[in-house]
Amino acid sequence: MRLTSTVLRRVGGACAILAACLVVPIAGAAGAGSGGTGQPGADPQQPIGDSPFDRQGQWIWYVSHSEGGSVSAIASRARRSGIGTVYIKAADAGDSWSQFSRYLVQRLHQGGLDVCAWQFVYGDHPRSEAKAAAAAVAKGADCFVIDAEGDYEGKYAAADTYVRALRARIGAAYPVALAGFPYVDYHPGYPYSVFLGPGGAQYNQPQMYWKAIGTSVRGVYEHTYLYNRVWERPIYPLGQTYGDPGRKQIKMFRRFAINYGGLPPSWWSWQETSTPEWGALGSQTAGPVVGYRPVSAHPVIKRKSKGDLVVWAQEHLVSAGAQVPITGFFGPKTYAATRKFQSQHGLSADGVIGSATWRKLLRYRPVRVRWSAPSGRRARVNGRPIAAARAPLSTSLPTRGNEIPPGPRP
Repeated sequence: MRLTSTVLRRVGGACAILAACLVVPIAGAAGAGSGGTGQPGADPQQPIGDSPFDRQGQWIWYVSHSEGGSVSAIASRARRSGIGTVYIKAADAGDSWSQFSRYLVQRLHQGGLDVCAWQFVYGDHPRSEAKAAAAAVAKGADCFVIDAEGDYEGKYAAADTYVRALRARIGAAYPVALAGFPYVDYHPGYPYSVFLGPGGAQYNQPQMYWKAIGTSVRGVYEHTYLYNRVWERPIYPLGQTYGDPGRKQIKMFRRFAINYGGLPPSWWSWQETSTPEWGALGSQTAGPVVGYRPVSAHPVIKRKSKGDLVVWAQEHLVSAGAQVPITGFFGPKTYAATRKFQSQHGLSADGVIGSATWRKLLRYRPVRVRWSAPSGRRARVNGRPIAAARAPLSTSLPTRGNEIPPGPRP
């Protein structure tokens, strides 16, 4: 969720205090259902698994700006609009927001809703960020979402510290998602391989704001899924209701979600959703887009490629037995290691990592680099150095483009 400045993000704490006062109890209702991994062709409005991500969701920045802070009104609106999970801001950096309380979570549960906490993170004080995240989990959140964006570009050590500290506090199995940039190829220095790697988030919620990006619903799905497939995390599309995208486009986004596996979308954000848009969320879909074949390919990387996708490939090559440094640059050593891997696995040894090679590589669990190791020490596997401490060399690469222009989310 993008804002114009750090000040705008942090000033929300004052509004959060007001929100806590506005919350009111509701009459008892059925407990929250939940959901899981998804089934191709399923209607994304319906719960299809056993995690909170498997119910159509709506994001809340300020509770006080959502149905006036009335929990009963939030639950009522959610029921009418097919919303099963609400994502509520619980922290900004290391600062917990008072609006996210155990009392609020309990009341929303009584209204039949699952509750996810989300936190905007910057990477300046990752241990404090992890502490604030764990505090939200302790208040009864059903799941947690890391909203890490441009502030985390190039901060591999901070991402590694944050993820390790968070998991140490909440455990390895607690459901965590990453809500990050959807276009991986635009952000070569972003630590996707940390946030979505071993010990990181089990779920991926890319911010697929097609209108803000300036593309079509089809375009945002094709680009996002092509480049996010390699992380092998279930992809739960995060669409937009802000910026007046229109009923037809919202319905189309839901239909494409069915084409791409049926995992339910969530939406940014509650306070910017108009009455017609609420209707579009709650209506029955017309099923998948007829005659459309989803993009099923993987991104292609080869000699001279660079960025976090190369880091990810190198981590898998090392796991498969290759002696290649993890630098984020596809140089002669990575080329030779790729050709050797291809030969060993019955593939054409062209040194290009495309769909066939990715499918073989992804069978190996990637090595987990401790980027947060003290300066001067190098990450090692079986006693052999594989990466410089703190970050791969590719973190020096500039962002290719900001697909989602910054702007206020009032």
